[in-house]
Amino acid sequence: MELKIVIADDHTMVRDGFCSLIDGLAGFTIVGQAQNGRKAIDLARRLKPDIIIMDISMPEMNGIDATSLIMEEFPSCKIIVLSMHSDKRFIARAFQVGASGFLLKECAFHELKLALEAVRIGKIYLSPVIAGTVVHDYRRCLLTETKNENLTTKERSALQLIAEGYSTKEIADILFVSVKAIEGRRGRIMEKLRINTIAGLVKYSIREGLTEM
Repeated sequence: MELKIVIADDHTMVRDGFCSLIDGLAGFTIVGQAQNGRKAIDLARRLKPDIIIMDISMPEMNGIDATSLIMEEFPSCKIIVLSMHSDKRFIARAFQVGASGFLLKECAFHELKLALEAVRIGKIYLSPVIAGTVVHDYRRCLLTETKNENLTTKERSALQLIAEGYSTKEIADILFVSVKAIEGRRGRIMEKLRINTIAGLVKYSIREGLTEM
């Protein structure tokens, strides 16, 4: 039986490249494509894929938060995270929220088949080019709590949209909540992070990888 795959990346060329590659692999079939984390969640609910290839840096909702929400609803789903960065914080966070694999984008096309075969049989896959660095202090990364981890997934989603320049009303519409709820989340975010300005929140979001802006 072929395993169903969803590809989530905000670049059409990247999605098309993965589709072409996977089309040549036996045992796998592409059932959907998403351009952001929110769409990936929607496809996970509608299509029930076995595997999701998930980029970290996407607009509206990043891949880490999308992975966290998908794994809460569909714990049997295997998610392979893609990133341009080998920062240990991203790697640790990806596995903390339930990812089954982590690929650097520069190696992804060469390693995708290996990663798919690994997660298919329940193994974890990590790009060899970063494995040595990660193994050295992986335990420390997992045990070190950062300010970012004190935020809830809902707060992280709101923070990303704030950093991307959406108005309070636009954020409320995207997240299907009231303007008052978003104002409350923004206040709690600022209190938790001890940041008092929107500019400060934007800088924090860029530094923590929530947005590339």
